Formats: sequence, structure tokens, C-alpha cells
Amino acid sequence: MAKKNSFPTVHFSNEEILKREDQFIQSYRKNSGHFLRIFLSLFKGNYKNLLLSAFFFVLKACPEWILPLITADIINLATEKPVNAGPRFLFDLVLALVVLAQNIPNHMLHIRYLSRANRSVEAGLRGAMIRQLQQLSIPFHKEMPSGRIQSKVMRDVENIEGFSTQIFTTVLRVVITMSITLGVVLSKSLPVFFMFLAVVPFASLITSRFRKPMHNSNRDFRQSVEHTSADVMDMIELVPVTRAHALENKEINKLTGEMANIAEQGYRLDKIQSLFGSINWCLFSLFQIICLAFTGYLTYKGTIKNVGDITLYQTYFASLIGQVSSIINLMPVLSKGAESIHSVGEILCAGDLEDNTGKKKLNHLDGAYEFRDIFFSYDRDTPVLKGLNLTVKKGETIALVGESGSGKSTILNLVTGFYKPSNGSVIIDGNDLNDIDLRSYRRFLSVVPQKTILFSGTIRDNITYGNPHITKAQLDAVIDAAQLRSVIQRLPNGLDTNVGEHGDKLSGGQKQRVSIARAIIRNPQVIIFDEATSALDSVSEQQIQMAIDHLTKDRTTFIVAHRLSTIKNADRIAVIKDGHCVECGTYEELMEKKGEFYALKQIQS
Repeated sequence: MAKKNSFPTVHFSNEEILKREDQFIQSYRKNSGHFLRIFLSLFKGNYKNLLLSAFFFVLKACPEWILPLITADIINLATEKPVNAGPRFLFDLVLALVVLAQNIPNHMLHIRYLSRANRSVEAGLRGAMIRQLQQLSIPFHKEMPSGRIQSKVMRDVENIEGFSTQIFTTVLRVVITMSITLGVVLSKSLPVFFMFLAVVPFASLITSRFRKPMHNSNRDFRQSVEHTSADVMDMIELVPVTRAHALENKEINKLTGEMANIAEQGYRLDKIQSLFGSINWCLFSLFQIICLAFTGYLTYKGTIKNVGDITLYQTYFASLIGQVSSIINLMPVLSKGAESIHSVGEILCAGDLEDNTGKKKLNHLDGAYEFRDIFFSYDRDTPVLKGLNLTVKKGETIALVGESGSGKSTILNLVTGFYKPSNGSVIIDGNDLNDIDLRSYRRFLSVVPQKTILFSGTIRDNITYGNPHITKAQLDAVIDAAQLRSVIQRLPNGLDTNVGEHGDKLSGGQKQRVSIARAIIRNPQVIIFDEATSALDSVSEQQIQMAIDHLTKDRTTFIVAHRLSTIKNADRIAVIKDGHCVECGTYEELMEKKGEFYALKQIQS
């Protein structure tokens, strides 16, 4: 029979983690720029665990100051041979065994409560970052590479957890051990006590000398790792392109250079830390020799009367040096932890949030749109939309055509609320989009993007994403509508076939059909197709086009297409040029007009 684990499992509830997420976001914003305040606020709600951890830590660490007293007493008994030496010797021995025996269970209890607090903070901090990332605007995500974000969520939070462990063990040990050590020494010898205190100024001098170089080195190293993480992710995405154009050596040289730069940054950091540690060790070893000589001299002069006290002072001084050294050696960890807390703050304190607080929530959507004198630019120097005016009726299918860069995809981004116009208004069912809770609005939207986005999982998982209670009949209807039936029948595990990372086990056309199925299973009121058939062959395109024509019935639909033959059935076609809608009408009307649309069509003929 298996022995029961003496270290009980602790369960972290979703409710507890969610509560921590809100707390951490508020703590970062409230204490922005104050490293210590942020750190302490992370443990709000876990103070009881930390106190219990400290209590058991004191118990488990007591051999560090009790055993030197026992050792000194035994030496004094052996040299002085008093009458009651036997009972005292036995008492010392039993006491030594007891303080040693209690160390293991109390150490486990100390770690249990400390780990409970640390892991709660770790989970809550990562959860807060995930929540914040879901709320940050699309422009923020376009500006910050995903590799940097991944490094912050995983590496920096891990650094903070390691830092907190060091703080709550090292600092506690230092405070307790130094207090007891200096207290015992003060009660026995005032000269030795003052000699012990002489260590502190030297420790402070060393610490202040190395603080700034270590902080700068940690910051440079962290930024280099983040930058390279982003480039590694880009490299993985571009492997097919790199291989197809025989650019392997170019990518290898580029990434090898960045790895070399990280190695150099790490080497400089290691040099500073090792020099710091080496100087620290040499100085304190010198202090220990001075302590031995000083206490030996005091014993020779008769100031210290018991020989065993020399061992006591030497042991306590070694302990004191060890504690001061621990604080000094904590500086690299402190610097790394501070840099990681700052790094996490780049996400948690980011102000580019999509704020829906107090805005109108939509219970239904008709899908009537009006773009009133819209101006928009991604940067000040490059305007994209320049006074766009366009009206889309409820249930209407409108196709947006024009040259690349004319503003078609920007209009779709305005429809989804990913971007806001610099000037002008997007009116939906009579409501300004700026006054609408976008979360309630987007429940009625489905988007089929130009770049198909699938996650690692099965075809079923990707189609039903966000809709776990879809019935088999509903799923079958969507599969048929998206022309996926024949594809699924050819796959080894049908709907339960794993699509691989980013759907790489499927062809481009197959991925796009899955994306279309995922969009239409939501039964939306507004559908957005951004080059939805671009990855399909002619036969598949025709089949999908028929499905789209059926699905868009009575739904407001926006279609962006470069192949003009695919939008013949649109209710209206809007030609976008230089940030304006220059033409709008049916396919036949625009062809008869022989204007901008006619010219585009002639180019593709």
C-alpha cells in the first residue's frame, strides 16, 4: 500500500485566481513606478500564509543559533570539568537531537505555506496579464511582438516567483539570525559586539557600488532575450518561405548573431555578479580571520574567560558574515526581480485598453451602417481614409473593391471596432459605435479573415470554438454549408483529426473552409469576409461562393475581394480609392457606367 503523502495537495480555485487578477491590475496601476509597493501588494490576501510560513521557518531554523551555544557549552564542560558535567552534557545532547529532529517537519510546513502564497501570486499574475492582453487594443498587439509578450508572461513571472521565494526566506533568516546572534554576543561581550557591527558599513559600501551596474546589465539582458524571442517566433513562422527561397543561411546568420549578442550580454552580467561575489567572499573571509585573532587575544588577556566562547563567537561571526553575504548576494536576484516586475508592468499598466464601461449593451442587431465623413490614419503622416461616406442597409451584401492600400481592410477594422476613426462617426442601427459596448455588439458578428487562424486541436474544436453546446444536427448543417463534408470524409479521424500547429496539416483551402464554418456556426447578423475565397481553387471557390450567397441572405454582409468575378451577386459594390468611396452600385450598373470599377474589371479580364 502506497504511503500517504505528508505534503497535502492544495487546490487553487478559478474564483480565487480571478479575484487576484483584478487585485494585481489595480496594484500595478496604483503603485506604478514603486517597485517595493508593487511587490508587497501582490501578496495582499496571502499575509496569513506568509505569517504561518515565517512561524515554522523560525522553528526549523533554530539549530543555527542553538547548536553553537550547545557546542560552546560542551567545550567548556570538557575543559573546566564541573561537578554537574554529566547531566549537563546529557541535556546538551538531547537538546541537540530535538532541535535537529524538528527541522524536517517544520521545514515542510514552512515551504507549504510559502509556496501556497507564491503560486497563488504566480497564477494570478499570469491570469492578470492574459486578461489585460484580451482587453488591450489591436494596435497594441500589432506594436508588441508576440515573442516579447510570451517572454513576459512566462519568464518574467517565473523570475518574480523566484525573487519572492528568496526574499521571504533569505531576508527572514537574516533578520532572525542577526538579531539573535547580536543579542547573545551583546549579553556576553561588548567589545566583540562592536566588532561584529563593524561588518555592516563595508557591506553597505559593496552593495551601493554594484547596484547600478547590475541593474543596467539585467535590463539589457532582459531586453535582448525578449527581442530574440520575438525573432525566433518569426523565424519559425517563415520556415516554409525561407526554405522555398534558399535563405536558410541568412536566417541562421541573423539568429546566430542575436544569440551571440545575448551570450555577450549574459557574459557581462556574469562578470559583474562574479566580481561582486568574489570581493564579497574575500572581504568577509578576512573579517573572519580578524574575528578569530581578536577573540583569541581577548581570551589571552582574560576578558573572555571560557575557551568554548571562542568557538561560539567564531561560529556566530561566520553566521553573521553568512547572513550579510546573503543580503549582498541577493542584489543580483533583487535587480532581476525588479526588472521583471517592471517588464510585467508594461502590460498591466498599458493604457491602450478597449474601455466598455458604462456603454450601451446591445440585445439585438439589425445591421444598418452609416459611415459619416470618416477620417483615419495609422500614423499622422499617412492618412488612409479621407472623408469616407457610405451607407449599408439592413440585410444588404456590400462588396468593397479597390487597389491595395485604398482602405478596404481599414473599413472592416472600423466595422469590428478594432480601430476608431480619427474624425467622423460609424453609426450602427442609429447608435454611434463609440457609445456601444463592443463585447455585446461583437456577439452578433462573424469574421472570416484573409489570413486563416486555426489553433492546435481538432477540426471539431476549431469549428465550435466559443460554442461548446452546438448539437450534432447544427454541426452537420454547417459542415455541409461550408463544403467541408468531402474534406472530413478523407481525413483519418474525421472531425476529430488534429489540424496541427496553426492548422499546418491542412491545405490552404481546407483551412479556409474550417474558418468559414467557424464563422457561420455563430448564426451572426453581420458577416465579414476578408478575401474569404482567396486560398481556394476555382471549383472550391465556386462551391464556397454558392454557400456564401445562401448564408448571407437576410444578413448584413461586408465582402472584400480582389477577384471581381466573385462579387457579381453582391447587392452593391463600393469602389474605394484614395480613402474615398468613388463609386457605388450593382455589378451591372458599374459595368455600364464604365468608370473606376469597369477599369479594374478590364485589368483582370
